[in-house]
Amino acid sequence: MKKVILLTLILLATSISYAEEIKTSFNKYLFAQSQPKFKCDGRQYCSQMRSCEEAKFFINNCPNTKMDGNNDGVPCEKQWCGYSH
Repeated sequence: MKKVILLTLILLATSISYAEEIKTSFNKYLFAQSQPKFKCDGRQYCSQMRSCEEAKFFINNCPNTKMDGNNDGVPCEKQWCGYSH
């Protein structure tokens, strides 16, 4: 009977440790997901962008951007977000 209790306690301790490890990993994942990939830093032009995703972030979140000349909501069509990209 002592062996069964000891084994049960070992399994319980192991599962609690594993659960804490999963919780820590999940919290790190959530924190990483909550951090924006880009930030407004004063850039305004398509030539300053590195991707269509970045340009879209800027026109949707940052002031004074000059990346959508025809005001259709698609930034940097010639450089990043056009049909050929």
